Amino acid sequence: MESFIIEGGHPLSGDITPQGAKNEALQVICATLLTVDPVRIKNIPDILDVNNLIKLLMDMGVKVTHNAPGDYTFQADELNLDYLDSLEFVRKCSSLRGSVLMIGPLLGRFGKATVAKPGGDKIGRRRLDTHFLGFKSLGADFVHDEERDVYQIRAKQLKGTYMLLDEASVTGTANIIMAAVFAKGTTTIYNAACEPYLQQLCHLLNHMGANISGIASNLITIVGVEQLHGGEHRVLPDMIEVGSFIGMAAMVGEGVRIKNVSLKNLGIIPDAFRRLGVRIKAEGDDLVIPHHSHYQVQSFIDGTIMTLSDAPWPGLTPDLLSVLLVVATQARGTVLIHQKMFESRLFFVDKLIDMGAQIILCDPHRAVVVGQDHRIQLRAGNMTSPDIRAGIALLIAALSARGTSRIANIAQIDRGYQDIEQRLNKLGAKIQRVND
Repeated sequence: MESFIIEGGHPLSGDITPQGAKNEALQVICATLLTVDPVRIKNIPDILDVNNLIKLLMDMGVKVTHNAPGDYTFQADELNLDYLDSLEFVRKCSSLRGSVLMIGPLLGRFGKATVAKPGGDKIGRRRLDTHFLGFKSLGADFVHDEERDVYQIRAKQLKGTYMLLDEASVTGTANIIMAAVFAKGTTTIYNAACEPYLQQLCHLLNHMGANISGIASNLITIVGVEQLHGGEHRVLPDMIEVGSFIGMAAMVGEGVRIKNVSLKNLGIIPDAFRRLGVRIKAEGDDLVIPHHSHYQVQSFIDGTIMTLSDAPWPGLTPDLLSVLLVVATQARGTVLIHQKMFESRLFFVDKLIDMGAQIILCDPHRAVVVGQDHRIQLRAGNMTSPDIRAGIALLIAALSARGTSRIANIAQIDRGYQDIEQRLNKLGAKIQRVND
């Protein structure tokens, strides 16, 4: 296992460019299973979750050509469907969250899919009911093979229908859309997720010959087609990484420019940081965060304490609440962080409390942060990363702390952030990767 050794207190300055979006990359890579033609995808991040998915596709028989860094061509014309029933496939799926996104394309194109319960973060229950209810509405049957703990899904011919999703699940919506592109007739999905990454998936599918309308809304209509052809696509910058860099720049920055952020696709993320008093200037498609000696939490118009909570897009993404919470520890003022979607994502605050942060963990979903306004510097500590986003939040805390910190289990950070220590060291950080 590897760890980061972080020497805190070094200011960051300079330019940094966000990587391609992990969540979009997982979706569009799986979409390449829908055609026999080559599909070229650019700006793919070089991170563990994405690389493991690419390896899994190669094991299935997908021809993968690495054209350049972050630039791949996929061709799924000779798949080994027997491999989907193997124990090796089941084992790999169980450790990879993104594997669930293969169900829709495989079901749509071949009428069958075998998928294990996916792995990933220890951030609480991530149910698959939305996916399966959607497939069932399209006419698929599924059984749970208890012996191997896998789901077997079958359908002779998927049929378009109207469905109202029980929750606006991003992966659920993506999966159902990818299955429905080949369904007979028209499929209407209400309460669909509408994140930019999902919009990107729909644009790619339309480019490949699908007939999808209502993109960017919560009412998506898919008219089934016979087949899809190849295409090209470029993955958006990762909005979570952009938010993470904003947080770092606010806490320990001496002037940081985040380049090519795709500002129009960031939604309310910049405004969420502005609510904590962080000054952010947009210059073209770049964000500039100046040095902050102080930043003050805003209050609501009626004078009540600021609350930051997550919500489905265009609300605030839950992936950034961990970062916002850390930034709030050195603000002037008090803020309530309400993590609604996952019940275990706030448990990492114990580590921040050990570092000297003033935080009241009310319950698994809510934490009150009393900002220290830099009067009390965080103390260095030994920590373990429980998930991707908590890992980056702890890294930000360690960068601002007094002394040398150690973060173990950084494989969790590597799952979502490409060469993070090298990129931050170029800005002035002192981060070393060591083998435990």
